[in-house]
Amino acid sequence: MRCCIVPGAPYSPQRPTSSRNDPLRGPQLRQKKTVLAKLECLDNGKPIDETEWDLDDCAGPHAASWARPSSLSPPLLASSTHNLTRPCCARPPAGCFDYYADLAERLDEAEVVDVGMEEFKARVVQEPIGVVALVTPWNYPLLMACWKVAPALAAGCCAVLKPSEVCSVTCLELGQIASEVKLPNGVFNVIPGLGAECGAALVGCPGVHKVSFTGSVSTGRAISMTCASNLVPCTMELGGKSALIVFEDADVDKAVEWCMFGVFWTCGQICSATSRLLVHESIAQRFYRKLRERAEAIRIGDPTEKGVRLGALVNRGQYAKVLGHIREALEDGGTLLTGGKRPPHMARGYFVEPTVFVNVRPGHRLWRTEVFGPVLACCTFRGEEEAVRLANDSEFGLAGAVCSEDVARCERVVRALECGITWINCSQPCFCQLPWGGVKRSGFGRDLGTYGLSGYLSPKQITTYVSKDTWDWFPEEQRRAKL
Repeated sequence: MRCCIVPGAPYSPQRPTSSRNDPLRGPQLRQKKTVLAKLECLDNGKPIDETEWDLDDCAGPHAASWARPSSLSPPLLASSTHNLTRPCCARPPAGCFDYYADLAERLDEAEVVDVGMEEFKARVVQEPIGVVALVTPWNYPLLMACWKVAPALAAGCCAVLKPSEVCSVTCLELGQIASEVKLPNGVFNVIPGLGAECGAALVGCPGVHKVSFTGSVSTGRAISMTCASNLVPCTMELGGKSALIVFEDADVDKAVEWCMFGVFWTCGQICSATSRLLVHESIAQRFYRKLRERAEAIRIGDPTEKGVRLGALVNRGQYAKVLGHIREALEDGGTLLTGGKRPPHMARGYFVEPTVFVNVRPGHRLWRTEVFGPVLACCTFRGEEEAVRLANDSEFGLAGAVCSEDVARCERVVRALECGITWINCSQPCFCQLPWGGVKRSGFGRDLGTYGLSGYLSPKQITTYVSKDTWDWFPEEQRRAKL
């Protein structure tokens, strides 16, 4: 089952890498962007503008769409925010598939290693780890699949994708695209089904050589135990309760914008959401006033309509959970600044207003529990040391952010934060070239970047004795003496 992605041919290290990686390129995804974005919107509930952006991250934007000015605009997202990840430059960012196809071009190049002895020449080659099981969540169905499928195929692995049973449509479409680009049968497989049945059977299969999972802590713990029992390596990208720290010298307008983007993007259904706000007490009231004004101006509505900035939660169960967390926050003594209920103009659907609680204490459930909805918990701090301590006082360690005009302070804070992803004067930008993952109960291992590729590779050392001399550890003279 260890084969590469050459149409109609088994893996061969001598085969030109350029032809081997052509199927990894993203033109088919780009050609179907409009259809796939609409399907993702209908299946998941996130706004169409977001799903179109997700498709760009998967396969790279069309050159024509890249040339157009950004369509995203206030109140949730000012053009300056969108332009951070789509800057005014000549070259658009690479999509996930193109990025890993480029990395795959270099995989057949052996690393020559100087071992310090002239008698030996040594090199290291990278080989596919084998068959990999990829289990993905419902909040970014196609994007999360691409984060795992692209590097797995680039490494030369056979991949079995098990998407969330909640949102599977675009992952099934990805399987259809794989067939259209003539990937050999069995190289890439999509198996939808319930996690307790289909997912459990997949990760426990004796033929699986690696598992990569993104999802809840409880499911990740169960999968990790299965992998440990089978001595199979795994990567876990789990929950988060990330903090955004805003110091007194921050630009309040910009910090409010990034605060909103950090928790209301994807309706808050994102593991890296900066859903805990720590704001310096000297600017807290001014910050809260601006935050309330901006949050109440967010356009909520039918996610298929262009310009909508907050869509519906994914299903009835998630809707009930989010409302339950809001009730708990009120019971614990949090002060509701805005939101907390269904928008008055949306009588149907699983919609929740952008919700902000202030005066939240570190012991409150809202401060410690991942909500996975558009709910922000806020508290104040007096000094840098206190801010870092409060930010790190969490069982999670996925991401963290700081807003300040003091460059040295920003550097100190991000280095002190106990998490795998940090942002300075922003929140949530994500690039396929950079590693993504956390520490503590947010998991271990990394997606994306070169780290995301190395997890699907097995390094093999090749050492050659090149001296013409006999090794002579067991001298010939000793053998003759015994005769």
